[in-house]
Amino acid sequence: MNHYENTYLTIEELLSFPTLSDIHISDDGKNAAFVKRTADWEENTYRNDIWLYEKNKGGCYALTTSDIEGSSPLWSPDSRQVAYLRSVGDGGEKKNQIFVESLDSYSSFQMTDEKEGISQFKWDPSGKGFYYVAPSKEPEEIKKRKEIYGNYHHIGKEYQNHSLYYIEINDSSSECQEKIESSITYQLTDDKDFHISEFDISSDGEKVVFMATPSPDGEDDQNKDLYILDKKSRKLHKVSGNKLLGGSVCFSPHCTKIVYTASTREKAHYKTHIRDHTLEIYDLISGEHNQPLTDFDSTVMPIRWTAKGILLKWQDKTNYLIGLLSEDGKLSMVSETKDCFIQDVSITEDGEHLAYSKATTNETFEIYFDDKRITNENCMFKGKLKSNREVISWESSDNLEIEGVLSTPADFDPHKRYPLLLLIHGGPGWASFPIHSGCFNDKYPVEQFIEKGFIVLEPNYRGSSGYGNDFLVANYRNLGIVDYKDVISGVDALVERGMADKDCVGVMGWSQGGFISAFCSIYSDRFKAASVGGGITNWRNHYVNTDIPSFIKMYLGDNPWNDPEIYAKTSPMTYIQSACTPTLIQHGEKDARVPTPNSYELHQGLKDMEVDTELIIFKGMAYSADQPTMNAAIMKHNLMWFSHYILGESMKDFRVL
Repeated sequence: MNHYENTYLTIEELLSFPTLSDIHISDDGKNAAFVKRTADWEENTYRNDIWLYEKNKGGCYALTTSDIEGSSPLWSPDSRQVAYLRSVGDGGEKKNQIFVESLDSYSSFQMTDEKEGISQFKWDPSGKGFYYVAPSKEPEEIKKRKEIYGNYHHIGKEYQNHSLYYIEINDSSSECQEKIESSITYQLTDDKDFHISEFDISSDGEKVVFMATPSPDGEDDQNKDLYILDKKSRKLHKVSGNKLLGGSVCFSPHCTKIVYTASTREKAHYKTHIRDHTLEIYDLISGEHNQPLTDFDSTVMPIRWTAKGILLKWQDKTNYLIGLLSEDGKLSMVSETKDCFIQDVSITEDGEHLAYSKATTNETFEIYFDDKRITNENCMFKGKLKSNREVISWESSDNLEIEGVLSTPADFDPHKRYPLLLLIHGGPGWASFPIHSGCFNDKYPVEQFIEKGFIVLEPNYRGSSGYGNDFLVANYRNLGIVDYKDVISGVDALVERGMADKDCVGVMGWSQGGFISAFCSIYSDRFKAASVGGGITNWRNHYVNTDIPSFIKMYLGDNPWNDPEIYAKTSPMTYIQSACTPTLIQHGEKDARVPTPNSYELHQGLKDMEVDTELIIFKGMAYSADQPTMNAAIMKHNLMWFSHYILGESMKDFRVL
């Protein structure tokens, strides 16, 4: 018998799971490109490689290897070249530039040399150049100021907005450097006007539509506007109407309409901000706005407007689905209607060919080309035991139905009570899914928890996405309070079903999941151990430290100066005097979204209450680690913490990882 048959994936194996993204299909329907992210343990980094699939070859192969990496692959209009972003430069000065690779000549060349790098790009429909977005140049007056007075920044006053550029390909040059030096670059928008995010180009190449905010500040995300640029005249038209919710924007095949996701009313707070949104179509000729899916109870994201209709993606509970919206407003399914998570998707202009990454229940993501699977990432499970993940439901204390993902061992015994761990997702506008995927969870080793004898519940508490707009706003001005009810009712349900040991329960999560974990562990004595990762602990202090205070106002309804009571009611630190749960605290040193003062305050409070606690700050890390060894440490700390406080195992190696 193979000695691996009775073991689950190790932490290192979990972190070695490849993730697949940036899928793009060529318009002739014969090729696909995608990015595969893998852990390089020897170099202690994650690398991104471009992979290609050619139908006539019948297999996938790596385009980038060795010291060359890439992202955002895009096929040329003639389907014979693939362009991608590659980071080049010396040391810490590496920036993304556009590179082009030819399938015919197997040659490649660098297209751009932008000092600040490129964030995104698209081919000119003629194939003769590229549109791209890049940060603006540093103003000369700022450079001079630095020389005289040193480097400082006027907060909220000085930005490097992203502008739109166009560069022509010089086909007469054969050498890479010649192509860069002889190419002509045009700046199409003024960097002083706005910060560009998403954009699209009309198929005739005459117009560009883009989304823009006043600045790159996260606070301006709620102030997106839509603009249409006439390439020849350089005239800019701002589209009046409803506010944008972000995502993509697409031209119709005949270049007369655009589609995007918008909010249908002005926002006073979160409750009206997020529940009233829909797909919107703008007619460039008549100036009319049309909303074909006003009764659709989910956020819909347009992918591409094809000859067969608009390809859309949306979440339905624990499924991510795709469909085509025809001109007459009929929505037809393209994907399966259950047990289906489609992550990335690409479709040809004629709507005849499709490529996507999909995971079904108890599997990880694979790439499909016209419904044929072309990757084999699930081979990682060969010879290994694998936890079983299923969606269960229960009623919260106010009779609201809550779903969650329950992970159980391969040899699950229905007559046994297991120690239970709660793993709470972030967001809160996100959800847990019954799939195996390293890209969604690189901090908590579910398979190792299962091997230790735990079962794991991931509750989709109110505020989670995919369950309709009423559910999405049901936590408004009740953060923490209703989250606890949803979480603890899930514990009670598993105890009542005879599956969980009520005296052996732990809770963990990162970001919003860290906030809920902190709230649960302090507010209640039901948990034997907790782990708080990058979590909010005091909303008032967090409001003045985070880079997006408007996010808090959307959920709590006001700022802390006007409504201190709601900030106190929903903050874990308010209840610190009742804390009794041993708590591990983990945080990235450079997390701007949830800064470290949250964790320092929780740690000091628990110490003052004489509760067992450990605070670990991961140096150089923001929200996520870019080193697999650091993620391994995060996972191992969590595994040891719960194994000690719930299973009674030793902690002797905790500080020597």
